[in-house]
Amino acid sequence: MNIRSLTRGDGVVIGAAVVLFVASFLGLTPGVDCPSGIDCSNIDTPNAWDSLGLLMSMFLAGVIGAALVIVGRGMPGRRIAGIDLGQFGVAFCVFALWTAFWTIIDWNPDAGAGLILGLIATIVLAAAAVAAPLVPALKAPLLGTPRPAAPQPYGGQPQGGYGYPGAPQPYGAQPGQPQPYGAQPGHPGPAGHAGQPDQAAQHGQPQPSQGGQIAQPAQGQQDAPAADFAPFWFAVPVARPLYAEDGSPAPIAELAPGTWYLAVEQRGQALVAQTQDGRRGVLQDTTGIQRG
Repeated sequence: MNIRSLTRGDGVVIGAAVVLFVASFLGLTPGVDCPSGIDCSNIDTPNAWDSLGLLMSMFLAGVIGAALVIVGRGMPGRRIAGIDLGQFGVAFCVFALWTAFWTIIDWNPDAGAGLILGLIATIVLAAAAVAAPLVPALKAPLLGTPRPAAPQPYGGQPQGGYGYPGAPQPYGAQPGQPQPYGAQPGHPGPAGHAGQPDQAAQHGQPQPSQGGQIAQPAQGQQDAPAADFAPFWFAVPVARPLYAEDGSPAPIAELAPGTWYLAVEQRGQALVAQTQDGRRGVLQDTTGIQRG
């Protein structure tokens, strides 16, 4: 799971779950009032781990719900009994808040630090789990979108590889287009000179080969129309789902901020993108994408 796919709302969910887990070790009651002259130092205040029902229905239910929300965000499409993992996690968080609210109402005024802190943590946890996909401020990336790579100095060798848009391309070549064997980037073939096109090619005449025979152009090259779309690298500002090309409603992957993807085709306002593992899908929401 790519941690750059986490949003600010996910960060609030993780923080609230940590606070809730810490609260489970605190006392459920304020303590014991000892009469004067009696040593009560060896009397322990019970915490949530001394009450299995409260531990499972409030404290651990909230922690498990937070874990399901985070896993569901990083692995979209995973389901339990037909329900999305993230939805399962939200239900657990709301149930933990429900239990904490009625428990502290029942124990008042005998509620200790563990119950009070647990109630606050479950309020924040449930609110963040519900509002994270809805509030724009919580949908922003947790780690931020990295800046594009700085230009290399003259003579420097830029990095290459999949997911990096700065790989060197020959003059006039489209990204992802293979080059003829033995051709050098930026240099013409043996039929002409640099900066001066071949005269036979200008007049549309076939060029003779070394054996004196006339080389006929390939049939596929004659029939291929001029491409109006050039593949390009892009990055998304927030995590966005990638849907199958056959129109299935379930996403097949999720594009994470901070990772470069290759756009191979345009369909109206949507883009057909290719992930690092070679899967292709349709990115329907292309607003705010960063081109490489």
